[in-house]
Amino acid sequence: MTLLSTYESKALLCNLSVKGATTEAGVDAYRGDLVLKEGEIADDAGRRLPPTAVIKQAAILIKNDKIEMIAGALTDLAHLPLINEMYKADLAPSVRMLFYVENIGKKLIIDVDGVVSMLLPHEEGGAVWSLLMDDLRLDKEDFKGQTPEDKVITIYEALKDFSIKAESPSLQDALANFIVASRRETRGPV
Repeated sequence: MTLLSTYESKALLCNLSVKGATTEAGVDAYRGDLVLKEGEIADDAGRRLPPTAVIKQAAILIKNDKIEMIAGALTDLAHLPLINEMYKADLAPSVRMLFYVENIGKKLIIDVDGVVSMLLPHEEGGAVWSLLMDDLRLDKEDFKGQTPEDKVITIYEALKDFSIKAESPSLQDALANFIVASRRETRGPV
């Protein structure tokens, strides 16, 4: 059973758009939401309420059952440590992680227990895949003729060389000093 199949059997994948093997042996790709915190058990049958935290619109590359890349959107910087809680054993030592975070006002690089994440503000929302293409300087020609799964490899290859200039506070310092009100929360009715 592949790592993605294990996650699927545990209901950790939702809103999936791509899940499967790439044309490279031992490499799987996923696009969709990845559960960070499961919902409470709702009834005696063990069914759960919807997850309370997810990586939205995640793009994940798995090589030989180790996660090599996770990119996606987080609604709250406080969700960052949940990645380690749920998936640290599955992360490759060289994992590349880039998140668009709705409640930060500036670029940050944060190390949580040895796992480094590049964080970019995501106040306006928007499609993560399009943001990744823009930030990694990719265009449609870079994906021409590729399977949906292989397109995730292209993102990964570009992300390997991507870096940001940003402060590197501790998570606690970032939570205390770099949080902004999400614009989605502060907007009223039209």
